[in-house]
Amino acid sequence: MSTPRPILLAWSGGKDCLMALERLRADPAWRVVGLLTTVTGAFDRVAMHGIRRSVLHAQAAALDLPLLESVLDWPASNASYTQAFAASLDQARVAWPGLAHIAFGDLFLADVRAWRVALLGDLGWQGEFPLWGADTATLARSFIAAGHQAVLTCVDTTQLDVGFSGRAFDADLLAALPAAADPCGEHGEFHTLCHAGPLFAQALPIRRGASLLREERFQYTDFLLESDPAG
Repeated sequence: MSTPRPILLAWSGGKDCLMALERLRADPAWRVVGLLTTVTGAFDRVAMHGIRRSVLHAQAAALDLPLLESVLDWPASNASYTQAFAASLDQARVAWPGLAHIAFGDLFLADVRAWRVALLGDLGWQGEFPLWGADTATLARSFIAAGHQAVLTCVDTTQLDVGFSGRAFDADLLAALPAAADPCGEHGEFHTLCHAGPLFAQALPIRRGASLLREERFQYTDFLLESDPAG
C-alpha cells in the first residue's frame, strides 16, 4: 500500500468543508495535515461565515488539526487575498515539507473551481475537490443522517427569509427551504457553523448571540462559546 499524501484543507467552519474532511479521512490516499482559514482581521471572524475566531480555534482543537490563518483587512481586494493566501501556503510548506495539495469543499460552481485551480497552478500547488459533482440534496440529507450538527450563521436575505439565520441545519430546515434554494446553499443562500458530530472529539459549547443585518442584505447570527464574553 502506498504512503498517503499530505493534504491541507481550506476550512470555513461550515458543513461543506466538514464533509470534505470526512471524505478525505476515509480515503487512504490522503492524510489531512492541517486547516487553512481566511479570517477578517478587523472583525476577528471567518470571512463570509462570520464565525468567531474563538469558535474557529475550538473547532480545530476538537478536530485535532493544526490551524493556519490567512488574515485579511476589510474590505479586501482580490490582490490582497491572493497575497495573503500565497503567504499561508508558503507557511504550510515550511510546516510540512513536500506539501503540494489543498482540498476545497466546492460542489458544482465551475467558475469558482477554475479560478482556484488557476491560482494554485501559479503558486505551484494542486487543488482537490472531494465533493465535486455530488448531488447536493443527497449530501445535505447524509450530513444530517451521519449525526453532524450545524447552524446557519449567515443568510442572504435576497434568497432566503431572514428567519432562517440562526436555525439548525436539520431535516426541518431542508423541508422549509424554498424550491429555488440549493439544499447546501451552494449559490450563497446561507453559510453554516459545524459544532458537533462524529468528527469532533467533543461538541463545542456554543450559545446563540445577537443577529445583525449587514450591507442591507446579509443577516448574520452570532454564536459564542460559553466562555466568550457577550457582545
